[in-house]
Amino acid sequence: MTETITSRPVRPSPSAPPALGGLGLFTVLLAAALPLIDFFIVNVALPTIGADLSAGEAVLELVVAGYGVAYAVLLVLGGRLGDLFGRRRLFLGGMAAFGLTSLACGLAPDAWSLVLARVAQGASAAAMLPQVLATIQATTSGPRRAKAMGLYGATAGLSMVAGQILGGLLVAADVAGTGWRSVFLVNVPVVVLGLILGARAVPDTRSPRPEPVDVPGTVLLAASLLTLLVPLTEGRAAGWPLWTWLSLAAFPFAAAAFYAVERRADRTGRTPLVPPSLFAIVSLRRGLLLIVPFSIGFSGFMFVVAVALQQGAGLGPVDAGLALAPLAVVFFLFSVAGPRLVSRYGTRVVPAGAVLQGLGLALMTLAAWRSWPDLGMVELLPGAALAGAGQALQLPVVFRVVLSEVPAARAGVGSGVMITTQQSSLALGVATLGTLFLSLSTSLGMRDALVTTLLVQLVAVASTGLLSLRLPRTVA
Repeated sequence: MTETITSRPVRPSPSAPPALGGLGLFTVLLAAALPLIDFFIVNVALPTIGADLSAGEAVLELVVAGYGVAYAVLLVLGGRLGDLFGRRRLFLGGMAAFGLTSLACGLAPDAWSLVLARVAQGASAAAMLPQVLATIQATTSGPRRAKAMGLYGATAGLSMVAGQILGGLLVAADVAGTGWRSVFLVNVPVVVLGLILGARAVPDTRSPRPEPVDVPGTVLLAASLLTLLVPLTEGRAAGWPLWTWLSLAAFPFAAAAFYAVERRADRTGRTPLVPPSLFAIVSLRRGLLLIVPFSIGFSGFMFVVAVALQQGAGLGPVDAGLALAPLAVVFFLFSVAGPRLVSRYGTRVVPAGAVLQGLGLALMTLAAWRSWPDLGMVELLPGAALAGAGQALQLPVVFRVVLSEVPAARAGVGSGVMITTQQSSLALGVATLGTLFLSLSTSLGMRDALVTTLLVQLVAVASTGLLSLRLPRTVA
């Protein structure tokens, strides 16, 4: 029997929200691209930022981590506020704040001002991004929703690669003498365009039964993520002081307290920030489990390659960014073809994608071993192309799986949980694989550290392949 993705038609009703048109979809996808581009765009700009602002390694890691942690911690809250006050209001407000904080980053007079602006930028992204998926869920159905979710997944994956390439090009271009500052200032005109289009083309939706903010759950979720992500991202550069170990030791207790509070609220009829009953949805639970190793491996790979190519192979920011251009191009092409493959083969394309990604990563590892330090786009091209194809067959499909059965009334919560899982895993990837690479580079040298880290990432790819075998064959 051929297993395909099916969708249940939804009959329009007088109270149904207006449909999301083509211009509205373009606008929300533009907004979805901005936070992910900004997570990766600074990777190739960090050496220039450090030299210009006289910033040490620990402060530079905060430029990356401050954004990622604030973003991850506040995402679920952003989804809940959109359900409560209206998604377009939060979308436009978050986008305006993202533009202002990007301007603050670009004008930062010193390193600590940049860190604070990055934290605020991450918080504004957390208000904006959950509204994208929630709006898609609330204003589309059937094939239109499948297409929109496929485009969202393609946008997310392409943005993560394009951010690093764009960062290299902007730093090297030194537009009007702005240097590294242009990687943040470029957001401002894009945000202005997004605000104009959003006010005209994005329909206003909210949950039919708005739920109040769960203050204890919000505090405990923030504590859980902070006690895990902050020590992992800052520990190595700070020399692993006592506070990092105490924080890591506190993480399981904070996480357990969060789960207990949310479970009690769910059972007593109150409104938890993350309803444990949401995880009874098999497609959501299994999809989230797959997102974790995929995102850890992806972000760790992007960070490690950026550092290795610039500090080890001696490439400039442009060449370091363009080394991954084949991955971006092939990702885009396979993202376009992906929906047709999914309609024919169902979610079986996901394990096939994991195999392709693993082969591509193995080829890049071999290229690093044999060609170092003469490593660039030509040497990495075969492996990068295969890896890009494999990633494009995984990420967009998994996003569709996760949200496929989430009720429309909980669209904001569901999208917030999914993006929080992805963003936390992206931050973990930089922290864990980045720390491994930088630690090994001092003892083994750049080449062996890079090869070892890529081999470790292969384990994450194998995990995604195995977990993908448990995905539902069809998406409701």
